[in-house]
Amino acid sequence: MSRKYKFHDLDKLYFISFATINWIDIFVREEYMEIVLKSLKHCQENKGLEIYGWCIMPSHIHMIISSNKNKLEDIVRDMKSYTSTALKKAIKENVRESRKEWIVWMCERAGKKNGNNNNWSRQLSGATA
Repeated sequence: MSRKYKFHDLDKLYFISFATINWIDIFVREEYMEIVLKSLKHCQENKGLEIYGWCIMPSHIHMIISSNKNKLEDIVRDMKSYTSTALKKAIKENVRESRKEWIVWMCERAGKKNGNNNNWSRQLSGATA
């Protein structure tokens, strides 16, 4: 199955949904939800993302979106890339994250199975690719 979003008609609204690795309930922490919200706001202000509805659940996000300015697939790709990197950093640096070791272990495990997430281990340990 393709990991890329495909939007064929830019005049339409699209419903998209994406989840965390292994459906980990990352978004029960306010600081992690704030990362998502800041990323969405940036995409609205700078990339032409139009959001008609959104819902952040504990382990996934639903949105109804469109764009008249840029390709939606580019906006969504960039938003997910930035957001996942920022979340990884926030989890690593959060001294109050009681589940840090477990989350890191789950993400490293998923990274070994899924080439899309294979840099989790390097990024969380501070190494560069």
